[in-house]
Amino acid sequence: MRFDLTDLRLFLAVADAGSITHGAADVSLSLAAASERLRDMEAIGGVKLLDRQRRGVVPTEAGSALLHHARQILHQLAQMRGEIGQYAKGVRSTIRLLANTAAITEILPSRLAPWLAAHPQVDIELKERQSIDIARSVARGFAELGVLSDTADTTGLELHPFATDRLVVVVAGNHALASARQVGLSDLAGEAFLSLAGGALQDHLNAQAARIGQPIRPRVSLRTFSDICMMAGGGVGIGIVPETAARRYRSAMNIAVIRLAEDWATRRLSLCVRSHGEITPLARELLLHLQKE
Repeated sequence: MRFDLTDLRLFLAVADAGSITHGAADVSLSLAAASERLRDMEAIGGVKLLDRQRRGVVPTEAGSALLHHARQILHQLAQMRGEIGQYAKGVRSTIRLLANTAAITEILPSRLAPWLAAHPQVDIELKERQSIDIARSVARGFAELGVLSDTADTTGLELHPFATDRLVVVVAGNHALASARQVGLSDLAGEAFLSLAGGALQDHLNAQAARIGQPIRPRVSLRTFSDICMMAGGGVGIGIVPETAARRYRSAMNIAVIRLAEDWATRRLSLCVRSHGEITPLARELLLHLQKE
């Protein structure tokens, strides 16, 4: 079977995402190119590797066997690059790190900067995911490190405390809710919402709103927390953002910051790995650095 490394990465990404479209995006291939590669893999092997279903794809028994070996091969390749990269100036290494929205936007940039500056031959492939997807990806060996909340099932993963992420409501300083110390999501019914334009945090908020039968209908979708705070301060609507972002913009944008009463709004973030022994030396070094910050 003549499977190359791109084939293996693609198959692992598709199986991890449960979607050819999302898997193709993860490995920077077009949907057409990814579909052709998957068809060729099945033709070359003479076996069906994926069951195509209405809601995505799942590996067949043969596909599960291929997944097992693909993880081992790519893991060993990453270890080889990591170990050699410590000695050879011209060899680049890549660490795949998955994190939720708050960690990517509010915490990781400042923590990663000094480590990356000290390791010029290392690249970090940083991607945003929901915590449940992060746990699954790390457990399956698709990513070496993850930052996730305590809402996810982390069975089989090694966890290390990282940070606390609190979600708050931001409103204009003269809004009727501005003097409230905390509110529940149900108290926001009928308010004009300022939402993020996609991303793991917005998916999380949409899921929580759907649970209480109160779907979020955004008045406008924005790209950053600063945009949400600016619009909220201007009286356009209300937003839900990490507390760190809200407090950073509170004075400049004339917003009031209100705690969300729900338990899910306070999330303890952890670093996760499969085990110390299963990650590359460079990933282990990065893990130790992030733990110290």
